[in-house]
Amino acid sequence: MKRLLLAAVAVSVLAVSSASAQTMRIGLREDPDILDPTLARTYVGRIVFASLCDKLFDIDKDLNIVPQLATGFRWDDGRTLTITLREGVKFHDGETMDANAVAYSLNRHLTMQGSFRRGEINAMDRVEVVDPKTVRIHLKVPFAPFLAQLTDRAGMVLSPKAAEAAGRDFGLRPVCAGPFRFVERVAQDRIVVERFPDYWDKGSVHLDRIIYLPIPDSTVRLANLQSGALELTETISATDIPTVQRNPRLRVAMGDELGYQGITFNIANGDRARAPIGQHAKVRQAFDLAIDRATIIQVVYDGHFTPTAQAVPPSSPYHVRSLTPPTRDVARARALLREAGVATPVKVELTVPNNPDMRQVGEVIQAMAAEAGFEVSIRAMEFASSLQAAQRGDFEAYLVGWSGRTDPDGNLWTFVHSRGAQNDGKYANPEVDRLLDASREESDLEKRVAIFERMYRHYITEDRARLYLWHRKNIHAYSTRVQGFVPVPDGLIRVKGVRLAAN
Repeated sequence: MKRLLLAAVAVSVLAVSSASAQTMRIGLREDPDILDPTLARTYVGRIVFASLCDKLFDIDKDLNIVPQLATGFRWDDGRTLTITLREGVKFHDGETMDANAVAYSLNRHLTMQGSFRRGEINAMDRVEVVDPKTVRIHLKVPFAPFLAQLTDRAGMVLSPKAAEAAGRDFGLRPVCAGPFRFVERVAQDRIVVERFPDYWDKGSVHLDRIIYLPIPDSTVRLANLQSGALELTETISATDIPTVQRNPRLRVAMGDELGYQGITFNIANGDRARAPIGQHAKVRQAFDLAIDRATIIQVVYDGHFTPTAQAVPPSSPYHVRSLTPPTRDVARARALLREAGVATPVKVELTVPNNPDMRQVGEVIQAMAAEAGFEVSIRAMEFASSLQAAQRGDFEAYLVGWSGRTDPDGNLWTFVHSRGAQNDGKYANPEVDRLLDASREESDLEKRVAIFERMYRHYITEDRARLYLWHRKNIHAYSTRVQGFVPVPDGLIRVKGVRLAAN
């Protein structure tokens, strides 16, 4: 408890020294990874990007795709997309945002070594600069999710001059065309941005400065919100909702998110894939049957989340209604371990992000799995470090969430396709690849759902390379001083239109 109080005091001191009438302090659950839209992969990083880097398109609170740096689009045919661009847009370095910059950014996202955007837009063949305010994107094949991909990091436009000068160090000082420009970053401590005076929609920007403060401990994050050291938190623990609701100086906004919480298994990524849980589908099936999703949710999250067996939440039209989570069956789990011919207890190292609720989830899973013949050890890591470890194959099982995208392709292809950039376990199944590729070319909703259902049943029933556990809720807590904040289902904090009332 003493450590928690000291952490709260440290954040409060920073806040007091830097606060002004229109400086907003936002608490994040983790420290973002690199601030380069091409190379980044953390959810909290997307929250910072929402202030720094405008996209060609965005989504609104009703999940409609709306223009941002673009003014409009048209599909000339199934493989040709023409986008018109906004006039008078400047990058933070004073350079003009035009069609050449859009083409440069899209090509960088597609071709840069280590890009996590490649799998999102790899249907793109080439970008044609029609004139300074028009680009025409030519696809190799019809690609239903392409426009939705441009509402996230793949649609962020970077200053070519700054990106070329910085190379792979661009993320140390990103230069985009958002309402705020980068000021400084102190790892594990703060990210500071300030209002960009030449922003194309400057009338909607009322804050002068934003300080993003990574505070992994939810107790400390809540304490700082209650004390006034934060104006808004990216999230709070579900168990803290009643505390916020009882405080007349605070508000809570809660809604279903677009993503999921799950477990990724290392199937073929290096030496650590040789563990029994990586080598035997029956061992993974047994692990799944040892877990009671509803009980975990009740114990850790007061029952606020929704158990699942798929990557798409019930609110999505792409949710497969017939696919439900398995019922816990310890006897069947033990039988599967015998069929797999493995010695018990089966040792499994479970990597978890180092925050209180994930550690608690890991402990509940540890106790449940033990009843079925598993010996689970928990490896808690700082979140960005855990992502790096997963990418290089330094894991056996990884408890990790995904914030979700409006199109189901954004929740699936990059994680389970054999060429997916975030397929950390290196799972590969030709039939799954074929179905995911087919879903990208199909625009009819019912036909796409049928494709996803076949993919899920093949993938989950036979392989279990990834367990989908539950769909979370976005839970924002904020001071009553915060005005104009509009929650959006993707959970990102959009700062345009937000202002702070006087104390």
